[in-house]
Amino acid sequence: MTVRIITDSACDLSNEEISSLGIDVVPLSIRFGEQQFLDRDELSVEDFYTRMAASDDLPQTAAPAPGAFETMFRRRLEEGADSIVCINLSAGLSATLQSAETGARDLGADIRLVDSRSVTGGLGTMVLKAAQAAIDGASADEVVALVEDLRNRTRVYGAIDTLDNLKKGGRIGNAQALMGSVLSIKPLLDISSGVVEEAGRQRTRRKSLAWLRDKAAEHGDAISNLSVLHAQAADIDVLLEMLATVVDPASTRVGVIGPVVASHGGPGVVGMCFTLES
Repeated sequence: MTVRIITDSACDLSNEEISSLGIDVVPLSIRFGEQQFLDRDELSVEDFYTRMAASDDLPQTAAPAPGAFETMFRRRLEEGADSIVCINLSAGLSATLQSAETGARDLGADIRLVDSRSVTGGLGTMVLKAAQAAIDGASADEVVALVEDLRNRTRVYGAIDTLDNLKKGGRIGNAQALMGSVLSIKPLLDISSGVVEEAGRQRTRRKSLAWLRDKAAEHGDAISNLSVLHAQAADIDVLLEMLATVVDPASTRVGVIGPVVASHGGPGVVGMCFTLES
């Protein structure tokens, strides 16, 4: 039985990870003003950051059209897949899962749709584990059970470096953004439930990175699958050094946050994702 794994571009997996495990990625769209691009297909991560730095407007993201999922599903079924497991970013953050459901509706095939209730490295880890399980011969039922178990044990935290994108997006006003910048307020986020929740604030960037380390330290040896992803954060090595006192650095996966998350978090945002042992 052949099980294929499909996800979306909010997984922030590298090209090497995607190709080595035969993962298919359906891209979200990124819009700058009147220009719209398919994430990573038509706009590289590097070009995205260049455009974002030069733009006065917040880049907008949009879920893939149902037809994009339908096309991918049909392609894999025609190639001989017996089942498809499609793992998407949290339905609490995007309409992507709904789009996948619409794309699968009329195909009459064994297509399992899973809400990861996560994003970036959290979603990416689930997809990597699912793809490896499929390669090892797991059935669709077994892959779905694996992802659902991982989902319940996944934690995702973020540290925002600048309030500019929140201001551009209308989430906070100019005065609030200015005051936050003057006070060096660094918002901390908890996305473990599949929605963005404020987890606290720190007055300096270093303290916000230390907060991430302390969140990992709370769980000690119960942590596995640690991922650290960042949006061109110049101080990412500082965080990695801090985390090395908690988790073996050789087991830490480091990657780049793509346009889907960085559009909202802004440059310098850092995400930390891990799984708690059962």
